[in-house]
Amino acid sequence: MGPAARPARPLLVCGGIGLVNGLLIGRAGLAPFIVTLATLLGARGLLLAFTDEGATTYLVPKDSAFSWLGGGTVWGFGVPLFLALALFGGGGLLLQRTPFGQGLFAVGGSSDAATLMGLPVARTKVLVYTLSGLLAGFAGALNAARLHSGVTILGVGMELDAISAVVIGGTLLTGGAGSVSGTLWGVLLLAVIQNLINQIGSLNSSYQSVVSGGFLVVVVVAQRYLARGRRST
Repeated sequence: MGPAARPARPLLVCGGIGLVNGLLIGRAGLAPFIVTLATLLGARGLLLAFTDEGATTYLVPKDSAFSWLGGGTVWGFGVPLFLALALFGGGGLLLQRTPFGQGLFAVGGSSDAATLMGLPVARTKVLVYTLSGLLAGFAGALNAARLHSGVTILGVGMELDAISAVVIGGTLLTGGAGSVSGTLWGVLLLAVIQNLINQIGSLNSSYQSVVSGGFLVVVVVAQRYLARGRRST
């Protein structure tokens, strides 16, 4: 067993990975999918190397303040619920009520048009990828606090669930449209679908991915036709 986890380290590491992604995409002009896939595989490989293929588990002391973030309660509700609500409100305000949020929509819709408007396109991309890395690290640290340990295989495949929830919530894969509230509804809808599958006795949990993937395809096709109709008008 390794030493107790230090909560600041995963944030710094994940923020650094996000910064590298942002620089490669925003400054070097590389394809976002290739860059993020490469760093995902690289980070996962380093994780397995540092933990001896998962044989080493880093424990979080149950009586620590960090552990309280994952399993503590306030007014009868779990602390993670309040953290999620705070991030939900902050994310909504950032997107809808700040120049950075509006500029982010413009960059997502068309980087060339945003450049002609005088927006700092490269800087916006670097900042948003860094923020994405920080939030991913925070989510992982919070999960470790809830389980009181860092498990290497936990979270594998959840990036696909995250993409599904965001797209189902109305965010366009082409960029330029989306909302935090829509993503929340996407998460809730996926959870309802998965719970319904679990309640059907003849289906096992493996069908969750099948149904989620099929539903995602339907949403993406619908988005494509809606985008075509919007351009034609």
